[in-house]
Amino acid sequence: MSDATVAAPRRDPQGCWRGLATLAAAMLLGMTTWFSATAVVPQLRELWALTPGQSAWMTISVHLGFVVGALASALFNIADLIAPRRLMLCGAAGAALANLLLLTEPGVGAAMLLRGLTGLFLAGVYPPAMKAMATWFKVKRGTALGIMVGALTLGSATPHLVNGLGGLDWRLVIIATSLLTLAGGLIAEYLGKDGPFDFPRAPFNPGQAFRAFSDRPVLLASVGYFGHMWELYAMWAWFSVFITQVLQADGNPTAGGLGALLTFAVIGVGALGCWAGGELGDRWGRGNTTSLAMLVSGGCAVLIGFMQSAPLPLVLLIGLVWGFAVVADSAQFSTVITELGDQSYVGTALTLQLAIGFVLTVPTLWLIPIVQHSYGWPAAFSLLAIGPVIGTVAMQKLKKYERR
Repeated sequence: MSDATVAAPRRDPQGCWRGLATLAAAMLLGMTTWFSATAVVPQLRELWALTPGQSAWMTISVHLGFVVGALASALFNIADLIAPRRLMLCGAAGAALANLLLLTEPGVGAAMLLRGLTGLFLAGVYPPAMKAMATWFKVKRGTALGIMVGALTLGSATPHLVNGLGGLDWRLVIIATSLLTLAGGLIAEYLGKDGPFDFPRAPFNPGQAFRAFSDRPVLLASVGYFGHMWELYAMWAWFSVFITQVLQADGNPTAGGLGALLTFAVIGVGALGCWAGGELGDRWGRGNTTSLAMLVSGGCAVLIGFMQSAPLPLVLLIGLVWGFAVVADSAQFSTVITELGDQSYVGTALTLQLAIGFVLTVPTLWLIPIVQHSYGWPAAFSLLAIGPVIGTVAMQKLKKYERR
């Protein structure tokens, strides 16, 4: 067999895109137990008499569990020692089980623990999926990773659509999302394949997690990601409250349902932003693309808080631009790790980047309602712009390391 014949599959774009489609579907399904928290909290608030603080912690617990799982994975190099698709299956199975145990109605404290365990297991789904996808692409890797994160963005938006249409019984949501998560893991393991550009196998090295940021491009990309995460999840979590208040001020009788639908549109449009950010990143460079996205999203964060009395179409337009830009850069930070990081420990570096990034979502999720209550939406949303400013500085410094 000739060398050309052997190399042909590597140049087959259809094979690459099929591999991407399978992994994107697996990750989207695998992460549905994360999204279920947003979908069922309104019902659980009434059923279990949750306070506003407890309701928030039902979501925050998932983030903290993800952080713990990701840090453990990074410390023990799990994402580099276990095949990514096998790890996705294990993580999905654990998350599905933890989610199903909510059906026992164990009480608020135990429910928060179960949500934390769900997040912990999902740390075995998201980072390995990104690593597995990167084995399919050398060219247009940013676009491919953007599509992956775009699928995740649509999943994050879906609970708002469900709630806007009247919601579903929380037990059905828990059962359905658990089954879908398990299906995602099974698809990854048994229908997915590894691409032709696999990463080198790594020996166990617990110190690697502490050395990951000694690589300057990895450090700069991670600081950019941290700035991005400072803004992203707080925007996703609190935009619905903001737009509902705008609708109520206009005297809209269906403010709650319409607010949920508009929030679905604002978050969901980010899927297009992820694709566009990937295309632009592959053509224009990661540093320039992420900087542009963060400048636009940070500008929208500052502007929209002052627009409560503006006409609804204008508020919605700014919201859609914000939703498009706020996640357009997300996949590009991970792409930098796969391109410029230590190739033997890409999984460890990706997981560590994600872990710290999700830690930074907690303060803004907690601070926004406090600042809003005391100083209003302009101050609350302007607080989010701090992250994009810091991230832009880091990504501008990264440009000299990029392979063009």
